[in-house]
Amino acid sequence: MAERKPVHVTEAELEEQRQYALEVRSLPQRPETYFIVTYGCQMNAHDSELLAGMLRDMGMSEAPDRENADFVLFNTCCVRDNAERRALGNVTWLKEVRKKNPRLMIGVCGCMIQQPGMAETILKQYRFIDLAFGTANLYRLPELMYRALNTDRAVVEVEERDVIAEELPVQRLRNDAAYITIMYGCDNFCSYCIVPYVRGRERSREPEAILEEAKRLRDSGVKEIMLLGQNVNSYGKSLETPVTFAELLRRLDALDIPRIRFMTSHPKDLSDELIAVMAESKHILPQFHLPVQHGNNEILQRMNRRYTRERYLERVEKLREAIPGIGLTTDIIVGFPGETEKQFQDTLSLVREVGYDSAFTFIYSPRKGTKAADMPDQISEDVATDRIKRLIAAQEEGQRKAQSRFLGQEEEVLVEGLSRRSDTAVSGHGRHGISITLPGSEADIGKIVRVRITGMKNNTLTGERID
Repeated sequence: MAERKPVHVTEAELEEQRQYALEVRSLPQRPETYFIVTYGCQMNAHDSELLAGMLRDMGMSEAPDRENADFVLFNTCCVRDNAERRALGNVTWLKEVRKKNPRLMIGVCGCMIQQPGMAETILKQYRFIDLAFGTANLYRLPELMYRALNTDRAVVEVEERDVIAEELPVQRLRNDAAYITIMYGCDNFCSYCIVPYVRGRERSREPEAILEEAKRLRDSGVKEIMLLGQNVNSYGKSLETPVTFAELLRRLDALDIPRIRFMTSHPKDLSDELIAVMAESKHILPQFHLPVQHGNNEILQRMNRRYTRERYLERVEKLREAIPGIGLTTDIIVGFPGETEKQFQDTLSLVREVGYDSAFTFIYSPRKGTKAADMPDQISEDVATDRIKRLIAAQEEGQRKAQSRFLGQEEEVLVEGLSRRSDTAVSGHGRHGISITLPGSEADIGKIVRVRITGMKNNTLTGERID
């Protein structure tokens, strides 16, 4: 794919969208309420916060559920086939809901719509959809909504641009924690991954814009920020004056925001500078999501991951030497085309050797347009299912051993909400990224509470308060 230069949305273009928002607000036929259904990663979750901010500026309020909304917007993911099928299944289900609520508007946006040919599919097979747009059109939601409300035909737009839009309105999910997108797109082109084709080429936001956003969040009372990017480790390479991710972290650490997290990282770009900055920092949490994807070098090469098993393990060792007790998590794929049982055993042995605190495990999902989709020797569903069951068993065993290191230790928890199992307990994540349940009430939500870890249950730790 030829390199595309990023397009910065101008202030004039943003002002035009603000005017469209005011126009929508004045329309008698506009929806009163909205509900956004989000699929996929944290970047999609943050995109939904931006979409909600724009809908709020158009005079709409959030409905308690999609059955009671006048406008339902599906923010989709296409990284895995089951996410795409689930989204389209739910969209079709809303066709029946519309019979009870003729005013209901249905919209679909995000990565799935950005795929080649999907816009045409929407127009032909899902004619009940009112509005569809891709990832590059997100900032134009007010204009697209205005057009949809003033026509009897579906409004479908997909642009082939790599956009950076600053200063969009946002309706954040939480008051105590917030996402900050520091970069968009990806240049890695892993052979199984659709992301570079639907999110565009890699482009970084200017560090000054990121720092200003972080300052505003700090001053509003936010206690934790999560920096987002498809590969945050390569942040800054696309800037006219390159800035390393480590340098950006160093500058953010100086702002005295209590907790700083980030994801996702690519092992090939994990530098010694970044590890050193993490080890020296006051506010960067001691946790690292480092997707390995596979434990066999031949499969890693065919995945176009550009590191070896040995290099990955060396980076893990370096992290643990510099930051003792660091929380490590990962992503793993089984059933990649041509994967033999012996190669799969290499993944099992790596999982046992590293001892992850948690892992996201997936069966390989062919994505049209990627190199892996056309590779020979696709693995059967039965074989892949058997392998992922064994992988999950090995990971759960290693996870129990890894998390046992916290027993008797003190930890700080940012309380996120009430426990689902008890009305006298709350839960949140500790500094190492692990979910922790402790005694508490609704009044604790948003506070950082100190606990002593007393037990383990499934994927969480339990603690007693010592504050």
